[in-house]
Amino acid sequence: MKIAYMVIAAALFTGGAIQTNHLTTTRGDDNAPASSTSASDIAASWSVTAPARSAAKDPADSLYREARAALSKGDYARAADLFRRVSRQYPQSDYAGESLYYLAFAEYRIGGTDHLRSALGSLDRIKDRYPTLSKAGDAKALRTRICGELARQGDEACAAEVSAAAGAAVAEAVASTAAAVSSAVSSAVSSAVSTAAAAAAGVMDATSGSLRGSDRRRAASGCPSEDDDDDERIAALNALIQMDADRAMPILKKVLERRDACSAGLRRKAVFLVSQKHTPETADILLRIARNDPDEDVREQAVFWLSQVPDERAVTMLQDILNSSSNEDLKNKALFALSQHRSARGAQFLRDYALREDASDELRGQAVFWLGQRRAPENAEFLRSLYSRVKSDEVKERILFSLSQQRGLGNDKWLIDIARNTKENIELRKKALFWAGQGAASADQLISLYSSLPDSEMREQLIFVYSQRHEPAMMDKMLDIAKNDKDPELRKKAIFWLGQSRDPRVQQFLLDLINR
Repeated sequence: MKIAYMVIAAALFTGGAIQTNHLTTTRGDDNAPASSTSASDIAASWSVTAPARSAAKDPADSLYREARAALSKGDYARAADLFRRVSRQYPQSDYAGESLYYLAFAEYRIGGTDHLRSALGSLDRIKDRYPTLSKAGDAKALRTRICGELARQGDEACAAEVSAAAGAAVAEAVASTAAAVSSAVSSAVSSAVSTAAAAAAGVMDATSGSLRGSDRRRAASGCPSEDDDDDERIAALNALIQMDADRAMPILKKVLERRDACSAGLRRKAVFLVSQKHTPETADILLRIARNDPDEDVREQAVFWLSQVPDERAVTMLQDILNSSSNEDLKNKALFALSQHRSARGAQFLRDYALREDASDELRGQAVFWLGQRRAPENAEFLRSLYSRVKSDEVKERILFSLSQQRGLGNDKWLIDIARNTKENIELRKKALFWAGQGAASADQLISLYSSLPDSEMREQLIFVYSQRHEPAMMDKMLDIAKNDKDPELRKKAIFWLGQSRDPRVQQFLLDLINR
């Protein structure tokens, strides 16, 4: 079975590269909500305590459990109908308040203007009838998500509500920052100079405004991450993607100006949202954040999303990062972002970076990888010439893989020539052979290669390559090896891989072999 190339590419970029965002999942229709959160996830994570087991005596118990089962299966229409019946028929039940919440969630997942408005109505009824439940963070976050969808469809009232919610998150940050500064000042006044200095260093970094050490760890539990969609502040920001840029960008810029301890997750989310708003100032904002934000992760995200900005200034900045930064992760993201800019300058810089002997093997390998994803004769020619110039086996392995991704252009023959070269490292020869087999090398090329390989280790690798190809000619060659090769070990290898095949000829061959 051939290797899934895109899975390999994704694995190479795991750890901060590309993350799937809930807002970009496929919709059932244009009015369906953009969310990938499962019903079971919502049910499991909702912060309101479920009724006790003794509630089995509750007359609504069986109906409520049936509704929850439908919700877990994703049958949102049936779940909505059942939760609606619980809230209407049993308003005094312990389940009534929760049923309104789940009714709202089910209608949100069904989507469409009418269902979304009905879902808001259910949340309003929770506020009127069950004020304790209405204060739960999940109920607030769900309302913000629903309003975000309605705002996208042109609902002015919801657009205003979403703007207000996002604005409130900004105001909250200003207040918390002021409180932290006030606390630090009071501490300094009431303590000795040395004690005040230590407290200031432990509580607030004067240059970045972020918490340190144990204070950072204590604060972390109350700070949202960028993918915490159950946090009302993140939900408010998520809703901004549904709004036009004129309304959303002023709020996002305010979020990006925040420097309080709990704002890093919000800023990371805001960086992504800014990158999706294609305005004249998008590039300027991302460039500024990539240079100046005090949080390393936020800066890295800004560099990553510069890949979405078709602006030559972004190419220049990415080059500056690669030339001057000492942060390997930042450089890695800069290489990716540069690879996404379809400019001659970007491609040339990737080639120049791959040549740099002062760069790490990892980063040179990444430059090689991204060149391999841009199919062009000049890139293929460059990578083939680079192979003989580099000393690192790690970089050479990346070159072999990258050339296998560019079918044609003479790469199949070049890979086979590397496999034949007895002066080359045996492991690199084996990898060249493997990628030739996975790429565009023809069956005739691979079959004729067997007799020209003098060493049994390479022949063994070639037998494995045959086993990964399902052309009849490959099966014929393995049967021939299993029957006639003079090397008993190679015959055994061929027999082993033939045993993985469902070809009826193999069954008969094995039976004849057993009965010999």
